[in-house]
Amino acid sequence: MESKETTNSTASSTGPLASVSPGGKKVVISVMALAIMNVTTIVSLRGLASQAEYGITSIFYYVFAAVLMLIPVSLVCAELASTFPKKGGLFRWVSEALGVRWGFIAMYYEWLAIVVWFPTVLIFAGVAIAYIWWPESFDAHLASNKLYTILILLGIYWAATLNTFRGLKASAKLSTYGGFIGTIIPAGILVILAIIYLCMGQPVYLPKHQNFFPDFSKINNLVLAASIFLFYAGMEMQAVHVEHMKNPKKNYPIAVLIATIITIVIFILCTLSVAIVTPEKDINLVQTLLITYEKLWANIRLPWMGHIMAIMIAFGVLGQCSVMIGGTTTGMLMVGKAGYLPREVQKTNKNNIQVPILLIQGVIISCIVFVLILLPSVQSGYQVFSQMATIIFLLMYIIIYIAAIRLRYTQPKKVRPFAIPGGKVGIWIVGLLGLIGGVIGVVLSFFPPDQINIGSKGVYIAILLIGVVGFSIVPFIIYACRKPGWYDPASKFEPFDFEIEGRKASQKSKWPEGFIPTQEMIDAYVAKRDAASYKWIEDHPKKNKEDVVKKT
Repeated sequence: MESKETTNSTASSTGPLASVSPGGKKVVISVMALAIMNVTTIVSLRGLASQAEYGITSIFYYVFAAVLMLIPVSLVCAELASTFPKKGGLFRWVSEALGVRWGFIAMYYEWLAIVVWFPTVLIFAGVAIAYIWWPESFDAHLASNKLYTILILLGIYWAATLNTFRGLKASAKLSTYGGFIGTIIPAGILVILAIIYLCMGQPVYLPKHQNFFPDFSKINNLVLAASIFLFYAGMEMQAVHVEHMKNPKKNYPIAVLIATIITIVIFILCTLSVAIVTPEKDINLVQTLLITYEKLWANIRLPWMGHIMAIMIAFGVLGQCSVMIGGTTTGMLMVGKAGYLPREVQKTNKNNIQVPILLIQGVIISCIVFVLILLPSVQSGYQVFSQMATIIFLLMYIIIYIAAIRLRYTQPKKVRPFAIPGGKVGIWIVGLLGLIGGVIGVVLSFFPPDQINIGSKGVYIAILLIGVVGFSIVPFIIYACRKPGWYDPASKFEPFDFEIEGRKASQKSKWPEGFIPTQEMIDAYVAKRDAASYKWIEDHPKKNKEDVVKKT
């Protein structure tokens, strides 16, 4: 996450693409189509400056993170999505393996990581808007002003939130155009202009002291590299489409490999394009990309085009925010209606938009934004928010890896349209790679970086610790306080396999190979669940008048 510049909501939460087209034919996704879908989900320009610091060494980091994050996440989530295609995504996957408590926690972490990540997107949007104006000296001063940044962050976020109240259709359309205009086109332009810059014999500032392999003895120099794990977050979103491929056991790994190569090449070319134009000492995490565009366009005597690029990038970020705001909360609404959030939080408006959850999300983001006051610069705030989001995302992925491994033991006879090759050995190899990458990313994220001024290292670490620990314990408290009446019978959320079978998630399934529960079995459990919910509602009529009327 750095994160996506397109519809990076939670496809894993909101369900798969429709498997049947309007004409009644099953939708079939080709290898190349799925590869491109993954690329557009992941690729972002926002984090290029943080890796440009490393020059040639950034190539090692991109490949290293792909092996320990991008590939394991893609393969594991493809297996889980094809095995459990019913509504629920991440929530269902983890619940089937570790129980509903951990399913809820994993879903909450996914939502929380995106909430914490939002300020980095908004900071970048504020910088892009600042660079729309003239002269350049004014742009740089405005972009580094904390008051301006806070006002822009809050203004953009709440404007996008109010727009989301109108429905997700408009947000999705804005995101589609934003991803193309604000990411794909600017990425191509960046590489082409850098090639022209080199061909014209202009000075190259690519750090010559950097080697392909990093100096692992200097931990604090590796911190910015840890943010690459956030770059690759989101590959699981397209895993739900694995069931729409021909021969997924063969073709899905090929699609993942193609997407991985394309993504790495794009990131490397764009990162080096920034590094050759901007001296290492002048790199700023939030301004360097815009400054690079200005220099490259000025090189061919079109300096005003730098401001046009700023407009395009700002538009792309706005589109991304628009769909992300609604997408992240849609998954939480689904989980809430399944009985894990209070009924007051589950309410929707006439456009079926989850207003209470959106307002809660907005309040949290607004509070996070004011953390900027405690930090010495906008750049340091960007770094803190990025690392906090990275940690929370990786905690979620660690839970997913553990769930995937455990399911091979508790549901060994479950039909898996796509399964990681190699049986249990294969899932352990892929799972352990992901777990090792997750632990490395979490540990590195707590070290203050040497490349930027983050003020007091104690304050930096304290903000990360308090933020991560404070936010992480919330789902445990919510789950402990849940009531039977929180479940909404109208949600039609299908029960988990272990519930239908009448066992605990930790116990091994006794169903024979290929067994699919009948509708009668599902209906029997749903009736039992509905009865418990209505009984609680009737016992608490003052708090649930509407539900008593509905049942009557």
